[in-house]
Amino acid sequence: MKIKTIVSGIALSLSATMMSAAMAADTIKVGVLHSLSGTMAISETTLKDTVLMMIEEQNKKGGLLGMQLEPVVVDPASNWPLFAEKTRELLTQEQVDVIFGCWTSVSRKSALPVLEELNGLMFYPVQYEGEESSNNVFYTGAAPNQQAIPAVDYLMNDLEVQRWVLAGTDYVYPRTTNKILESYLIAKGVAPEDIMVNYTPFGHSDWQSIVADVKKFGGAGKKTAVVSTINGDANVPFYKELANQGISAEDIPVIAFSVGEEELSGIDAKPLVGHLAAWNYFQSVESDANDEFIEQWKSFTKDPKRVTNDPMEATYIGFNMWAKAVEKAGTADVDAVKAAMIGMQTPNLTGGVAVMNKNHHLSKPVVIGEIQQDGQFEVVWETEELVVGDAWSNYLDGSKDLISDWTAPINCGNYNEKTKTCSGQ
Repeated sequence: MKIKTIVSGIALSLSATMMSAAMAADTIKVGVLHSLSGTMAISETTLKDTVLMMIEEQNKKGGLLGMQLEPVVVDPASNWPLFAEKTRELLTQEQVDVIFGCWTSVSRKSALPVLEELNGLMFYPVQYEGEESSNNVFYTGAAPNQQAIPAVDYLMNDLEVQRWVLAGTDYVYPRTTNKILESYLIAKGVAPEDIMVNYTPFGHSDWQSIVADVKKFGGAGKKTAVVSTINGDANVPFYKELANQGISAEDIPVIAFSVGEEELSGIDAKPLVGHLAAWNYFQSVESDANDEFIEQWKSFTKDPKRVTNDPMEATYIGFNMWAKAVEKAGTADVDAVKAAMIGMQTPNLTGGVAVMNKNHHLSKPVVIGEIQQDGQFEVVWETEELVVGDAWSNYLDGSKDLISDWTAPINCGNYNEKTKTCSGQ
């Protein structure tokens, strides 16, 4: 009897395990890895909501491969090491099939070793500094040649800027981007003494002395501009202090890479009027696809005042590409989806088509907008054609010979075209 009881217990345990696995297989799990608290919540909460909206819409269409999508939301709380821990949790405990997440590069760098160790798949939706191409990440935000370089060209050619303030938050994205921009500016003939670089910590609030230094630097008789890689909620006191010290967009224009409609929606935009931002999408862009997206967003949030922004479009593009790749591969298996992603095309929100290239970066347009009193942007400049994202900068000595190509026979994230060798992933 004891033996029968033991055998029966084992059978029930196995049956329960098999049922649990079968239930898990009935859904495709989608991890959402965005800060919902801390200094980056001002930006990242919206991206969490965007993913949930896309999942809801896909499920209304029948899901993927006959299965519903199941969101798994975690909060890394603007704590960079916690991004690694939460990534591991999503991949091992929750067994998600894909992750949409991160904003800052330091959070992406934290998650990256775990993604590569466990062969996870992540879509990263925010502009970044380049100098990276992982086989486990698809970069749907802008590389420097799709945002920073065109922004500097606009300031130099259209506004005749001669002196440059490179102001950023103190982490990898601003430091690497500004290193690229310094090299680019000097190559364009700008003297080193006409470049001022400044870094502040996340959440920095006391801008009085820094803005005074910017004002003094801009008073040398040469047209001066600020190129801002300031991130998160530090932007609010920064712009307020510019206004407090009487610095207008006519005096010293600021062009930002991390200020969009969402950040502007929570503050008085009047002091910012005339300042600029460089992105690949603005809510004010006129297209049928954008009109539909805005309507869908307001309906989902049940808030007619909610705005859209560039990282939302990058999330929209990445999600739709992933869904198409799953359908094409006939499975949510990571390796099969990665292979199906190369060359994938999907409509963007500016009226064109986004293309995923062999280096896991998109081809996309570049637009520069001027801040209006209502917190929206008026487009003042845009590229005529799509710009192919460059994983490795042509303006850094250690990168100019590198390419990324995740197809055979190269299959490498940093392949040196001179030495014909792959120096890692």
